[in-house]
Amino acid sequence: MPHFTTSDGLNIYYEDEGDGLPILCLPGLTRTTADFEYVTPHLAGNRVIKVDYRGRGQSDFDPKWENYSLQVEGRDVMELLAHLGIPKAALLGTSRGGMIAMGLSAMVKDHLLGVALNDIGPALDPKGIEFIMVYLGRNPAAKTHAEAAAALQHVFSDFDGVPAERWLREAEKNYTQTDDGLEITYDPKLRDAVELGRGQPMPDLWPFFDAMAGLPLACIRGANSVLFTQDTLDEMQRRRPDMITAVVPDRGHVPFLDEPEAVTALQTWVEQMK
Repeated sequence: MPHFTTSDGLNIYYEDEGDGLPILCLPGLTRTTADFEYVTPHLAGNRVIKVDYRGRGQSDFDPKWENYSLQVEGRDVMELLAHLGIPKAALLGTSRGGMIAMGLSAMVKDHLLGVALNDIGPALDPKGIEFIMVYLGRNPAAKTHAEAAAALQHVFSDFDGVPAERWLREAEKNYTQTDDGLEITYDPKLRDAVELGRGQPMPDLWPFFDAMAGLPLACIRGANSVLFTQDTLDEMQRRRPDMITAVVPDRGHVPFLDEPEAVTALQTWVEQMK
């Protein structure tokens, strides 16, 4: 399995397939490379790279949990591109991945070809953050993937029309089966890192959004998202009238990215960079 070693000595897992335009997929807060399995077939003809952040999936857990930060994870992303010999890449960021992408736009814009944001923007609804904190860093009460799938369908009631097989796959991706039940696929200390950040003033992220000026930009929103509001999307569109925008019906935070609206937006975005 491919790994590279960061400048501070952690082994980071990644996947690299295909040829053509390099698209680096950045997952959400607790997610892994598996989060992009649904959209990968729709990105055929490009070089699709996926990564597990430190402390997630098949990457090393960091003994210093304070390093679970946007800044350090952004540094890891740039070191991965350097490891692969890629001077410029397009970034597809889901939730936290989109925040990392905006930060990199402000810091190393000359290394980016474009940015696509999945259900994230420069302003976050506090209700969505509180919802995430309910489960962050905690193993589920469910003891099997089938039980977890049923629970996910209930908890994420803002998703409609999702078949049971998809919820089962989501449970399999996000929890590991053990003799004692299910375990999360990331370092529980990630919760401590997020709590640390919540105790500090929220920075103004709009300058980071504005830093993407001139880059091909796409933004996808789940119509029922609890984290990313329509008002925020409207302001983003006002600032970037050229931004490719899609609102996916019957989806909350975050769309799976294989919905027709999401696929069309991403393929249009890719074409702008070719």
